[in-house]
Amino acid sequence: MLKNLEHILEKVMFASRWLMAPFYLGLIICLIVLLITFCSELIHFFTGGMTFEETEIILFALTLIDLSFTGNLLLIVIFSGYENFVSKIDVANHEDKPSWMGTVDFSGLKLKLISSIVAISGIHLLKLFFNLNNYTKEQITLFIAVHLTFVFSGVILAYMDYIVEKTKKFHK
Repeated sequence: MLKNLEHILEKVMFASRWLMAPFYLGLIICLIVLLITFCSELIHFFTGGMTFEETEIILFALTLIDLSFTGNLLLIVIFSGYENFVSKIDVANHEDKPSWMGTVDFSGLKLKLISSIVAISGIHLLKLFFNLNNYTKEQITLFIAVHLTFVFSGVILAYMDYIVEKTKKFHK
């Protein structure tokens, strides 16, 4: 009787992974909104009078890069999260299957996530430097501090993963 109860509990726990599927669907919706924002930026830029100054072009390019990095980050989280926590995505040997798909574990996902966040933060910081007149010294200091916090966090996470791998190799 106790064994049956344990078996049922384990089945329910295993099936509960599907509760994460709506989260990934929500991230897909977010990716669609990001695409709409990307297209809106393109339309806004090209209908703005066509007087392109160097700074405007650089800021426009950085905005598009920022949006594409964010989209890439969403795809990594959607694919890796779904495969790591819900179910394998069955695309077999599809020619367009990303090479990292199915190989990114939770540790790799963390590093890809923090790397993307650092890149996005760096782009925001670069955009800020092109518009220094629009920010106070305190705001600029805060943005730099936040960026350095992301960088430091990334280094610490990478170092922790390095230690874990070394420990695994040592115990083998």
